[in-house]
Amino acid sequence: MVLGIQIIGLCFGLFMAYYSFLHFKRKEFTLKEFGFWIVLWIAFTYVSLFPSTLEFVVKRLNLGRAMDLFTIIGFMVLIAMFFYTYNLVRENQRKIEKIVRKVAKKRK
Repeated sequence: MVLGIQIIGLCFGLFMAYYSFLHFKRKEFTLKEFGFWIVLWIAFTYVSLFPSTLEFVVKRLNLGRAMDLFTIIGFMVLIAMFFYTYNLVRENQRKIEKIVRKVAKKRK
């Protein structure tokens, strides 16, 4: 029996795989990046359709249900992405500051 959330997960996984393919065709992704994203979206779609495949992980971690696992993983990924983005912004700030200082010295 397929639930509504499983259909949404399937549609989302297929859409994101197609979107990744479009980026690859536009040469915005390398073959390795495209391969990584396709594997990720296939795994996401599989887990969406067959959530019982994660039961052994859920039981091993003493979680109540698979949705708890997804929520925890989601927060971990969001925090890691935020940290990575913050580091990139700080690095770009330092580079811009360095360039501005050089230009200011030349104008003196």
